[in-house]
Amino acid sequence: MASGENQNEDFTSPTPSIFFDPGTHSASGRLGILQLKRDHLIPTILSSATESEYAEGDVVNTRFGSFPHTTLIGQPWGTQILASVVDTGSRASTSKKRKRDADDDGEGAHKPKLEPKKREVVQAATASSGFVHLVPPSPETWTLCLPHRTQVVYTPDYSYILERLRVRPGDHIIEAGAGSGSFTHAAVRAVFNGYASEKPLANGTQSGNRNYEEAITKKRSKRYGAVYSFEFHKPRAEQLAAEIKEHGLGDSVTITNRDVYEEGFCVGSQDDNRKAPDADAVFLDLPAPWLALKHLTRSPPSAAVVKAVTASSEAPSPSVKEDDPPAQALDSSKPFQSALNPNNAVRICTFSPCIEQVTKTVSAMRSLGWLEIDMVEIMSKRLEVRRERVGLQEEGLRGANASAATVKEAVQRLRDVEGRAKIFHGLQKEKQDEIMRKAEARKRGVKPQTPNGNDRETPKAIKDNIPPSKHDRLERAKKDLENRDLFKEGRLIHRTEPELKTHTSYLVFAVLPRQWSKDDEQKARKKWG
Repeated sequence: MASGENQNEDFTSPTPSIFFDPGTHSASGRLGILQLKRDHLIPTILSSATESEYAEGDVVNTRFGSFPHTTLIGQPWGTQILASVVDTGSRASTSKKRKRDADDDGEGAHKPKLEPKKREVVQAATASSGFVHLVPPSPETWTLCLPHRTQVVYTPDYSYILERLRVRPGDHIIEAGAGSGSFTHAAVRAVFNGYASEKPLANGTQSGNRNYEEAITKKRSKRYGAVYSFEFHKPRAEQLAAEIKEHGLGDSVTITNRDVYEEGFCVGSQDDNRKAPDADAVFLDLPAPWLALKHLTRSPPSAAVVKAVTASSEAPSPSVKEDDPPAQALDSSKPFQSALNPNNAVRICTFSPCIEQVTKTVSAMRSLGWLEIDMVEIMSKRLEVRRERVGLQEEGLRGANASAATVKEAVQRLRDVEGRAKIFHGLQKEKQDEIMRKAEARKRGVKPQTPNGNDRETPKAIKDNIPPSKHDRLERAKKDLENRDLFKEGRLIHRTEPELKTHTSYLVFAVLPRQWSKDDEQKARKKWG
């Protein structure tokens, strides 16, 4: 193929979301995550110093120090950022208090206004301690640091849900009960396969180019992944829509403020022009998911079925007849429009914290034709695998237990302690005897003398035999550390981490088969005999 044959098939794409393509470095105007600890992260929109009213730029203040945005922009993801010395009390470029005082005295009215001077960016000095790691945003990191408006669906839950729903790139997902948007970010990453708003390049507008026309046709017929998210609470829906737009996900996510119990899942304000999501998967995080199931059917359910769904779960499911009238709860005066994909089987998951909710949901699913109903409770445990180093040679070193590993080490340490104590008390007794001899000699008027003629020889000889002190042991351990391979030492162990964030809710899964018509039956008989 010639080099010019496929250049017309290129398309201009919107700026890719940082959740899809974070790049290799952080940039101004984009989201960055500061990781203080494993479970403590701070999200921030990075801004350059020229965009800030402060000479040093905006600053993120944490328990580990201050971090100006100028030290965060342009850094490779995963870099350890050292804290800076920042005067957060007087770092403004102009003093508002002085300006206000001048206006009160009448001086400001007589002085001409001067043009603001261009200020120079002040480079903050590095502090003596404190650091964070700069990591790119992802659904996992965003779940740990997002602003909580409701309870959050954590990573262990939504990863299992998306796997059971068999979500693939190009699928459409309905999410009801968006809340804080944790599942929304994970779902849009799972279904993303391109931008529907891509436009052909200017150099690809030649008429009669077969490759170009085929590319345009293929582009229009391609099914792009989308998430249709519904939230009943209007302020929460508006905040989530602002976050989705800020994160560059607006092309793939549609946020709708609606009561899905009454109005269903079709998108749009006009009943005649509503758009069907053609959903391949459904996730309901609602207080009463069984009340929304009447809108997740391929044909309008009968009034008897709707009555049974809204009734108590202990009531037996009625026998559904084909000639039953449509349910009044769905407003039979308007044409029914299914929100599900008519060409494929649809999978659903409901998220409920109580078993009573599960009972009513399962009863409603059975009445509406859902199959393969299954309930799962996720009990996640994270196991930490590491090497445990125990021994007196680990004294003063991090990540080790500086206690006796064997009886021999314990006995030797006791001997050292007792030896130092014995020598110490011996020196104290010798010193006391020397003082008594000198006092007795002064009484007799005789000059005191030592047996050896030098009173420093005996203490020095004893000092050479003293066992090593704690300071000596620490210095020796640090020196020996240079020649040790710590990754090979110790005993390999594993233990459970109890601080893993997850829910203890019940997940109900089910499958709704595609609708099988008489035409499908005839085609199948003709093809397969």
